Amino acid sequence: MADVSCSVCNEPVEGKAWWLGSRSFCEQCYRKSLHNRRGVWWASLAGIAALVAFVALVAIMARQANPNLQGTALLIAGVILALVPALIWLAFFYLQDVREPEPKGLVLEVFLIGALLARAVGIPIIDGLFRTSEWIATSPLIHILGSILVVGFTQQFLVYAAVRYSVYHSSEFDERVDGIIYATAAALGYATMVNMQYVMASGGVDLVAGVIRITVTAMAFASFGGIFGYFLGRSKFEDEPAWWLPSGLILAAVLDGLFGYLRGEITSTRIGLSGGGFNPWPGLLLGAAVAGTTFLVLLVLIRRLERRTPQALGA
Repeated sequence: MADVSCSVCNEPVEGKAWWLGSRSFCEQCYRKSLHNRRGVWWASLAGIAALVAFVALVAIMARQANPNLQGTALLIAGVILALVPALIWLAFFYLQDVREPEPKGLVLEVFLIGALLARAVGIPIIDGLFRTSEWIATSPLIHILGSILVVGFTQQFLVYAAVRYSVYHSSEFDERVDGIIYATAAALGYATMVNMQYVMASGGVDLVAGVIRITVTAMAFASFGGIFGYFLGRSKFEDEPAWWLPSGLILAAVLDGLFGYLRGEITSTRIGLSGGGFNPWPGLLLGAAVAGTTFLVLLVLIRRLERRTPQALGA
């Protein structure tokens, strides 16, 4: 009988080989690949709650202190605020991951790759090559199509690339849930750079409307990154058909684009002296609802995978 190597650690399998489709595993990697790290889910929901609390705290402080920030001080405040949502989310992941931590260096690496791809590729394509800000809001149909086909696909493909061409083939990517963790980290890196670009272009941010926009962007990217991460995790450990990953990209891009369009619609009050107004708070409610629903759905999907492979728990 030919030697069998584990598809995760690449070591020869001693004793019984375990299989998912045509993928072979040693017993240890097989058990880990199907492990549902339950702390990931409470950390995600706690992160969402913490981000909403962060926005509320900034709004209260801004109303009470009424700071008059200008110039460099306003820009520095904006940069700090742009970093906070990603730091909060990643901190909760680290807190839940005490017993079986992902290597901090790898998580940070994927986060930085996501940010670098946003700065070097994503933002130049969307803002420079396609100049979306000049035409995307000309009609609802154009807005939706542009948000999906240009913005959504560009952003989600680069989140995919940040994971696929870095940690995906690493032996540390040894659980299905790791796809969600690493893709969320890459998406948060991308979101952080998008927020930085917004702060720099604006010369700073309003302490209420600006921090809401920054937080909603981070929650949305984390949600759609988590969705695509689910597809990545299953792609590594199961024999999925050729259309599996493209369908994950399409789903994430469509949700990304629809969210961008809907957020613009619900935050525009269309009431004001010049014919329109802006209320950022509905955008925060939408972002929190989408993020919470997304991670609850992912939890259900991962639990279904557990039930489909009972050997993993009692092997």
